[in-house]
Amino acid sequence: MSDPSTEALQLFSNRYGIDPAMMSSLLSVALSRGGEFAELFFEHRTNGAIVWEDQQVKSASRHIAQGVGIRVVHGDSIGYAYTESLELDAMRRAAETAARIGAGAREVGPIDATPQLAGVRYYSADEPLTGVPAAAKVALLERADHAARAYDPSIRRVDASIGDELKYVLIARSDGRVVGDVQPLIRMNISALSERGESRQVARTGGGGRLGLEYFEQVTPEEAAREAARMAVLQQDAVEAPAGTFPVVLAAGDSGVLLHEAVGHGLEADFNRKGTSNYTGRVGQPVASDLVTVVDDGTIPNSRGSINVDDEGNPTRRNTLIEGGILRGYLQDEISSRHFGVGPSGSGRRETFKDYIMPRMTNTLMLPGESHPDDIIRAVDRGIYCVAYSGGQVNISNGDFVFSVTEAYMIEGGKLGAPVRNVTLIGNGPDALSKVTMVGSDYQLSDGRWMCGKDGQSVPVGVGMPTVLVSGMTVGGTKVA
Repeated sequence: MSDPSTEALQLFSNRYGIDPAMMSSLLSVALSRGGEFAELFFEHRTNGAIVWEDQQVKSASRHIAQGVGIRVVHGDSIGYAYTESLELDAMRRAAETAARIGAGAREVGPIDATPQLAGVRYYSADEPLTGVPAAAKVALLERADHAARAYDPSIRRVDASIGDELKYVLIARSDGRVVGDVQPLIRMNISALSERGESRQVARTGGGGRLGLEYFEQVTPEEAAREAARMAVLQQDAVEAPAGTFPVVLAAGDSGVLLHEAVGHGLEADFNRKGTSNYTGRVGQPVASDLVTVVDDGTIPNSRGSINVDDEGNPTRRNTLIEGGILRGYLQDEISSRHFGVGPSGSGRRETFKDYIMPRMTNTLMLPGESHPDDIIRAVDRGIYCVAYSGGQVNISNGDFVFSVTEAYMIEGGKLGAPVRNVTLIGNGPDALSKVTMVGSDYQLSDGRWMCGKDGQSVPVGVGMPTVLVSGMTVGGTKVA
C-alpha cells in the first residue's frame, strides 16, 4: 500500500506532466502581483452510477472531471480562478487571473514544491468500486430487489442505486507544503414501496463509506433491502403522531444527523467570524448540558466523512467542539483560523476544484455517556422514540431546526409502544442540548449515506451518537396529544 501523496503525484505527473518544477512556476505566477499566499488544488475525479427501477436497470453513467483551482490570498481578500484544462498555458492564465487580487508586482523566487508523504491513511483505494465491472454492480442491485420483495407480500416496488467515486487530489502551497490524497467513496440507496389496499408507504435506506466492493461483505444488499422493506411495512401499521411537547429519546446512530444540522453548522468558524452564528463569542461558555461532548473527527477509518488531508493540505484531526457542555472551539479553515489566532483544524473543504474553501464538518459525533439505553426508555412515562430521519433544515443564526422523522415509536409507561408516522421534530439546537438529561453508553456511527450542503456546495459527511434523552421537544404531528 503506497502513500496517497505519491499516488496522486504519479497520476498527475504521468498523465499531464505536472511535476514540482511546473507547480513551483505556477505558484510564482500566482504571487507575482503581491499576494501573500497561493495554493494550487489539482483534482481528477471519476464518478459512476447505476440506477435500478422496477426490476430493471434504468440508467448507467460514468463521468470524469479534472482541473485545477488556484487561490491567492491578499490581506482579507481572495482571488480565485480555475481551469478544466491541465495544459500549462491554461493554468498560467488561471494563475494570472487569481493573482490580480494583489495590489502591485514583485519578484518571486523559486518555491519548493517537493511533494511530502501524507503520513497517515484512514482508508484504502487499492480496490475501488470504480474498477468493478458493471455486471457485478447490477448483480448487487438484483440481490437487493429480490430480498426486499421476499420480505413481505405487500412490497410492490423496489428502487435502488449504486454510486462510486475515485478522486485524486494534489495540493501545492506557496509555503512549501505539497501533499496529495486518493479518496474512494461508495453509496448504495434502496427504497421499498409497501401497498395494502389504498395505503402506499415508502421507506428508504442505504449506506457506504470510503471503501470498495468489500463494503458489501460488511453490509450485504439483502440486509439493506430488508431494512427498507421492514420500515415500509412498519408504516402500514403506524398510528398518526401526536402534536405537542414531549420527552424525546433519540436513538443511537442516525440521530447524529440532528446534531450535525442543529449544532454542527453553527460551530463552523466562518459563521462565527462573520458574527452570524448563535455560538459567536461563546468559546469557554456553557452551551449544552454537562452530559454533552461533541467532536468532529475526520480520522475514523473508512467513514464517509473521513479525509487524510483537508482541501488546504492540512492533516485531518479529531476536534473537540463541546466538552462537558462547554464550547471549546470552532471548525477552522485557514482564513478563519488566522482571524481567531488559532491553528487550522483540518476542516477546509470544497466540493470540487471549481469551488472555494469553507470550514466544513467531517464526521460529527456526540460521545457516549454512562446510561444503559433501556434505562433511558424506562425513564420516560410518555414520549417519542426517534430512530431514522429523512433530513431537516436549520437557521444558523439562531439554531432553530425542523426535522422529518421516518421511523418513530410512542413511549408509554417506560416501554416502547406503537409505531407512529408523520413525525416532525421542531426545536432549537442549543436549547435541545441544554435539555439532555441522559446519555447512553451505546454510541453508534451511522452508516455512510449523508451529504452536507452549504452555500451551494455538497460534501460527504458522517454522523453518530448514542441514545439520548431530551427532556422536552416540540413534536409536530397530525392529532392533538
